[in-house]
Amino acid sequence: MTTDAPPRHSRGHAPSSASSLAFSAVGVLGELLITAGVVLLAFLAWQLWWTDVQGNRAQAAVVEDLGWDTPAPAATTAAPQEPAADTEPPVIAEPALATTFATLQVPRWAGEPERPISQGIEKATVLDVLGIGHYPGTAMPGGVGNFAVAGHRATYGKPFNRIQELQIGDALVVRTQDTWFVYRVTSTEVVTPQDVRVIAPVPDDPTATPTERMITLTTCHPMFSARERYVVHGVLDHWQPVSDGPPAELTGGA
Repeated sequence: MTTDAPPRHSRGHAPSSASSLAFSAVGVLGELLITAGVVLLAFLAWQLWWTDVQGNRAQAAVVEDLGWDTPAPAATTAAPQEPAADTEPPVIAEPALATTFATLQVPRWAGEPERPISQGIEKATVLDVLGIGHYPGTAMPGGVGNFAVAGHRATYGKPFNRIQELQIGDALVVRTQDTWFVYRVTSTEVVTPQDVRVIAPVPDDPTATPTERMITLTTCHPMFSARERYVVHGVLDHWQPVSDGPPAELTGGA
């Protein structure tokens, strides 16, 4: 009579509880990283694309709500009559915070819409929702001194996205309800955020008394960074009543 041999035990060992926990932890970490990546991509899409969609819509609506009519250019081959050189341009009073009082058009930025300019430079109440903001206390359009404004270069409609394309002599056309003001770019510079002299009445000499009618555009630099500021300066070239029709800079005549 034979007796069955006792079963042999496998030399392998069952995974230890520590190894199981390690594998589980790696799996959970991987899932968390994937989720974080999806959330980050969604945030970037919202920040870089959707805020532009919303911003452009909102700013177009603000311009439309102004209800400002623009008479057509006169049907004549004669040169438009400019206001007399010694005639003071009409300058409106500084309005309340978040009030839209002007618009900006830049012929160099072909394809860009007319952008609203509103009082204040707070992000939540002006820059993120209304477009371009006016530094309180600086000159108003056409006024002696420095009409200083700020705008986003990326996100929220990015009204100053193409600011580095501007060249010396380019027109910056500001409109209030009754008046066109055509400024010409005179210089550009990159400064630190602390260099507030760029919005002074005389940017090159903040202690001087202004005699010129200037404009200054400021925005973040480089793109997608707030490390520095890109600044464009200009001076008033001429102005004309809105009733005379749009200036030649907007109609292709200059």
